[in-house]
Amino acid sequence: MEKGEEFGPWLARQLKLAGKTQAELAEELGLTRAAVSAWITGRSTPRPTVMVDIAKALGTDVGTVHTRTTDTQAGLPVTWYHRPGYLDGGRDLGNAAAFAFDADVQVLARETCQNSLDERRQNGRPVRVCYTLHELTGEALEDFRDAILWNDLFPHYSAVSENAGNQKVGRVVDAGVRDMYEKGRLILLRVDDYNASGLTGDDYTDGKFAAVVRRQLESLKSGSGAGGSYGLGKATLWATSALGLVLINSTLSESHEGRTERRMIGRLELPWREVDGKPYAGPAWFGRPDPDSPGAEVARSWWADEETAARLHLTRESDEPGTSFLIVGAHDVAILDEKSSDADDESVDVDVEGSEDTHDIRRMHRRLVKALGRDFWAAMTGGGGRLPLLEASVRTMRNGDVVVPDEQVDPSAEQPARTRALRAYYEGTTVERVTEAGQVAARSVPLRLPLAGGARGTLGTHQATLLVTEATGDADAPKNQVHSLRGNRMTVRKAGVANVPFGSNPFQAVLLVGEAAGDSAPFAKEAEDFLRAAEPPEHDRWGQTEELTLRWSPSAYRRINALTYEVNSAIRELVARPKRSSREGGEALRKALTVKKARSKVKAPTGPVVPVLTELDATIGDDGEWRIAAEVSIPRGDEITPMVPVAQLEVRSGGRPKLDWAELVAVEGCDVEDGILRFTPGARRAKFRGSTDVTSHTVRTALTRLVLELRTGKGE
Repeated sequence: MEKGEEFGPWLARQLKLAGKTQAELAEELGLTRAAVSAWITGRSTPRPTVMVDIAKALGTDVGTVHTRTTDTQAGLPVTWYHRPGYLDGGRDLGNAAAFAFDADVQVLARETCQNSLDERRQNGRPVRVCYTLHELTGEALEDFRDAILWNDLFPHYSAVSENAGNQKVGRVVDAGVRDMYEKGRLILLRVDDYNASGLTGDDYTDGKFAAVVRRQLESLKSGSGAGGSYGLGKATLWATSALGLVLINSTLSESHEGRTERRMIGRLELPWREVDGKPYAGPAWFGRPDPDSPGAEVARSWWADEETAARLHLTRESDEPGTSFLIVGAHDVAILDEKSSDADDESVDVDVEGSEDTHDIRRMHRRLVKALGRDFWAAMTGGGGRLPLLEASVRTMRNGDVVVPDEQVDPSAEQPARTRALRAYYEGTTVERVTEAGQVAARSVPLRLPLAGGARGTLGTHQATLLVTEATGDADAPKNQVHSLRGNRMTVRKAGVANVPFGSNPFQAVLLVGEAAGDSAPFAKEAEDFLRAAEPPEHDRWGQTEELTLRWSPSAYRRINALTYEVNSAIRELVARPKRSSREGGEALRKALTVKKARSKVKAPTGPVVPVLTELDATIGDDGEWRIAAEVSIPRGDEITPMVPVAQLEVRSGGRPKLDWAELVAVEGCDVEDGILRFTPGARRAKFRGSTDVTSHTVRTALTRLVLELRTGKGE
């Protein structure tokens, strides 16, 4: 049984919920007000016989007074509280934080699973995250709408729909309400985590509960290896709801008000609206009116019973600490694209009661599994006596019936080559170079950490760990890529490797940086802190950020570029096939052959020759720039014409927009002077590399194609 709350604070709250004063209770009990005050302040406790009278006065049973693990039923009923409009007439037409992410279940999986990893209890066991898609129709839908007091909410949704044409959030909400009524269905998506901290702390003061439920842009993370740092990830919960509604049930790792189980609250995100002539600012909360608030209007969390949790579809599987988030009206914008591409596909799954509806939740199920395996395969991998940090599963239901059974995400099925590499590292079976199929090569690569505050010099060198193995088993995954991760082992950066030696076998690589490289790695915590600051809100790359500039320097990101260069160089060396000796295996063949050398020589041209671009590798960098590595063939000649590399964007019509160079560097057989390639006399080939200036890009790089031309010094 749970340990009950202290009698004084418990009694004080019950009196507020019942709307009674200490003097009124004293009068009902036939005692002095000083006696009741002594109970409230903890100076004394009532005798068992008096507790019977207290129970009668509060309208509850004596067991509730003795155990004090729940509130009495004398309090105000659970209801919705809508924040009033601002007195100065200001209007918020939506939560700006929600616009940082797409309404995509794969984005939701990345952000919520990262948050659960950050809140994992430090007991050596993994955090377990379960995703449940549940479609409601008919009576099940009506029962749920009654439980959330839909009739009280409907006037607010109607007000938003009336102004939907002028508000982006309003249009989404209007579409969500119409979808529910026209199709007679509602999709719930519940995210449960277990062995996590839960939403601890008071409703209003600093704590995890207030950070998630009451505030925006606040991140309270436990541990230096935490993934999040902006406080934006929670916004994906509301962004994924077409109705802007999320309900929460949390089991706490630390008791609050003497309780740990079924701490409930709901939050609604709507734009400014006017209902019955009264303006409302935006958010609303579903809870019990707080007697301490003016007029007892502000809703706070409450401790629900099992029946209420069941009606709200928030029943948790066990009493293990953690939180359940129920996204009401879940939608996935990517499904719309899939529907258009499947318009002529006759092989889609169908359901007797509604093929389109059930197909939606099946697709969402598949996308969740794919996203979890793609981004969290490393966190789900263990080996060598080391347990994984995460277990994840997805299931799909319809009106309580199973549509797709509980599916445990298997990292070895989603990322077989990389999972094999990481497990070999944990088990200590890596090699210096891959010579047989299935082997994993390990190499240390340096990350030279800058001094904070813009000071010149290096704090120290962190040794990250690079793992490389053949891409066997990865039928659909992109080959020749590096997945980079740090402390919580979520894949942060995915990047291809350019200029891979010709004839190399396809490979997959993993870079373990910061605390992911192990506690014994030098400067692991410092590297963790540095890279965390180099991540944008999406946590999908490392590069220049405002925090990196403020805490270190505007050029600090170059340390990350240097790490990338070291990683790519090490990979090219590891995957290159070893050169065969001139004597190896060919002696007998050479003795049997006679090679006749040609006597005639080709006469070199006497005039200037023009080099020709023969090879080009181009990738998109961390900051959105094009990065190129090019090779030039130089004909024989007395004079080699200098050339100007020109980068352009491919367009359907009109002239190609020209890009500026942020960097242009000679590698072999040439020099770079003021953007002009001048070639070494007698050279037959030359190599150079460069990166474009992002500020000269007129279109987002991922939506473009690059054209590289070599022009003469006159611009021809």
